[in-house]
Amino acid sequence: MNSKRFLIVGGGIVGLATAYRLRERFPDAALTVLEKEPEVGRHQTGHNSGVLHCGLYYKPGSARARLAVAGIRQMVAFCRENGIAHEICGKLVVAVDDSEVPRLRALQERGAANGLEGLRWLDRAEMREIEPHVGGVAALRVPQEGIVDYPAVCLTLARQLRERGVKVATRAQVKRLTRSGAGWLAHTPVGDFEADFLINCAGLQCDRVSELAGERRELRILPFRGEYYKLKPERQHLVRHLIYPVPDPRFPFLGVHLTRLIHGGIEAGPNAVLACAREGYRKTDFNPADLFDAVSYSGFWRFLLRYRATAWYELRRSLSRSLFCQSLQRLVPGLETNDLDTGGAGVRAQAISPQGEIYQDFCLVARHNALHVLSAPSPAATASLAIGAEIAGMVEKQAAAAR
Repeated sequence: MNSKRFLIVGGGIVGLATAYRLRERFPDAALTVLEKEPEVGRHQTGHNSGVLHCGLYYKPGSARARLAVAGIRQMVAFCRENGIAHEICGKLVVAVDDSEVPRLRALQERGAANGLEGLRWLDRAEMREIEPHVGGVAALRVPQEGIVDYPAVCLTLARQLRERGVKVATRAQVKRLTRSGAGWLAHTPVGDFEADFLINCAGLQCDRVSELAGERRELRILPFRGEYYKLKPERQHLVRHLIYPVPDPRFPFLGVHLTRLIHGGIEAGPNAVLACAREGYRKTDFNPADLFDAVSYSGFWRFLLRYRATAWYELRRSLSRSLFCQSLQRLVPGLETNDLDTGGAGVRAQAISPQGEIYQDFCLVARHNALHVLSAPSPAATASLAIGAEIAGMVEKQAAAAR
């Protein structure tokens, strides 16, 4: 097994973290990471809000909950060891009225079940000692949450991998995968790469890479663009840390929130609007192949039927700064539309089933000489080192069983 050749498709934070953990387990193996962009971490990793999630929201016992709790500890330790900017600043999850209080209580119970420490229920006066401008009637203080520079994490991982003999090839989009004996041959614009074991961490393109490897696309990726605003400098005093709403049970995303950025500033968002391109960071971005891939999938139409009211609202909010601001005013009533400057955007790779259901957990599909990460929603960035360790452990077990 020490001479095994591993090929990892995708140079986002999950792919790099997987290579990092594989190098620890298999110090003599040949490892190659293939990234289609000129640099690592260019898509989901480089376009998120930079939050360190500690596992508050996720179903107890799920891979998401387990790996989030382990992952934040590993990520914080990695940042400390390597001098990467991060801060455990804590956050408030705010019940804006009495109707949300039972859901907030349930969230507190879920966080405790997931092993979170220091959760604290706050009344209206206690909330405002921490966030003087916050609205609402009650809040849950989550002290373990924080912020981090994820692009710096990726660059550090890539540098350390190269120092440890791992090949990180950029501009290396996998166009075809063919069998090579018992292994694989990946065809890219910068050459062909041979390996005994394939690991697919391709994020927004993961279902397509799995199809290149001969898998049926039972789950398909639908792109959801998340758009951000930034608070103008003179209004940034309205937010000190992180302020989140109680999640809406009608939709799986967390809702727009207010986040301090690790290098300064306050970000507001993201929403979750269906995009016309998997890498479409602007409203005008359009990719005919991506759009056809979505509309030709029965799960897309079943999803729209299931969530039609929410999808319509998200589209309206995407087009209206004032409507976006109204969502933020539920958390910080003093915010006004003129306080918002246009920010960036990201795209979530959301796995959808043929029944139109959103796949809520991480999905790691193991084959005898391949492993596919087919769903890695938030908190995948926070949990990336733990996900990498999970994958490395699965690979090690497969190797032991093959002996």
